Amino acid sequence: MLPYQLLSGIYMGWALGRNDSSNIFGPAIASKSVKVHQAIILCAFFVIIGSVLQGAAGFATIGSLTNLTLTTAFITSLAAGLTVTCMNLVKLPASTSQAIIGALLGVGILKAQKIDFLSLDKVLICWVTTPLMAALAAYILYKIIALIINALPVNIFTQDKIIRIGFFCAGCYSAYALGANNVANVTGVYVASSLLEPWLAALIGGVSIALGVFSYSKKVMFTVGKRLVALDPYSAFITMLSIGFTVHFFAFVGVPVSISQAVIGAVLGIGILKGVQTINLKILFLVLFGWIGTPLIAIALAFCLTYLSAII
Repeated sequence: MLPYQLLSGIYMGWALGRNDSSNIFGPAIASKSVKVHQAIILCAFFVIIGSVLQGAAGFATIGSLTNLTLTTAFITSLAAGLTVTCMNLVKLPASTSQAIIGALLGVGILKAQKIDFLSLDKVLICWVTTPLMAALAAYILYKIIALIINALPVNIFTQDKIIRIGFFCAGCYSAYALGANNVANVTGVYVASSLLEPWLAALIGGVSIALGVFSYSKKVMFTVGKRLVALDPYSAFITMLSIGFTVHFFAFVGVPVSISQAVIGAVLGIGILKGVQTINLKILFLVLFGWIGTPLIAIALAFCLTYLSAII
């Protein structure tokens, strides 16, 4: 029987999968190039594979930020999961990495625990560089792959088929990268509190994220994939591929980053290529507000939950 403290981690994984699966396949679905049921099945499968094969690298980063007990691990995951859910309800893509880090800081502040600022600085630097790297990747890949496709001795219909195949490859790769990078946000606190071994934490976290994939948020998907910048099929393919490269890079670094930030950076990179006037600045402002609000909400919720647990 699973310890009750793990329930909030499973909930956090569900919230992460619900939020971030929309970001992975959102551009493809919004451009009507991939069917919803295809995206769900592929995303769920490759998230688990990525979590199990490469997800353990980020556990050390999460565990190094502050000391955790089973109780504080439970509170941290619950606060982070509630934060992501709240952001989804207002149709904004939330950063699960920011949510879990904010929750850790909230618990650490109230418990007067030591915060490892060296690890925190590393995380913050990766957060800042994530959208920048994704935008640069999208900009470069857009030009290079366009040259390759246009140089092929095929007609426009065959080119369209190539791009559609590319959608599935890029989506599967991005789902793998999501599991490899973000599973630490789900069960990293339980490795740090010695409840789970890394391999089991990666498996449980991956399955939890996959459960969330099956209840993805279409509202968030269209905020990113359609309302921020209108994406044609080729642009959507480049966006998905850029997300995968960016998030997978930080999986090797061992720092969980926001796939929401990666997708926004990639979409903006496409927007710059097409002209700044194509970017919906109102939606961009709302997304930026979500980035700022996510860690602050997580800190507040973790603070309140920790306080309540002490007086009940």
